[in-house]
Amino acid sequence: MIGERIYKVLLGPHISEKATIVAEGNGQYVFRVVNDATKPEIKQAIEALFEVKVESVRTLNHKGKTKRTVRGLGKRNDVKKAYVRLAEGQEIDFLGAE
Repeated sequence: MIGERIYKVLLGPHISEKATIVAEGNGQYVFRVVNDATKPEIKQAIEALFEVKVESVRTLNHKGKTKRTVRGLGKRNDVKKAYVRLAEGQEIDFLGAE
């Protein structure tokens, strides 16, 4: 993968109640990724940026809701999420405390 693409694939961690439960129970992390990202690209990007071994990647396309506003109908952005399972004993520290 090209070096620039690594930094463009991942948009950031997706932090929610469900993502926290999944992280604690199964050793999985949830990331927001660009809509055209593929599973091999996501795997390479996470392994390169966080220096961990990725076991599997599952993706989810979440369609944005249509909402009624004062000016008519509006639409929230579509989001693609990646559920990443790390190898046994691996973890990602988002706080960066060393």
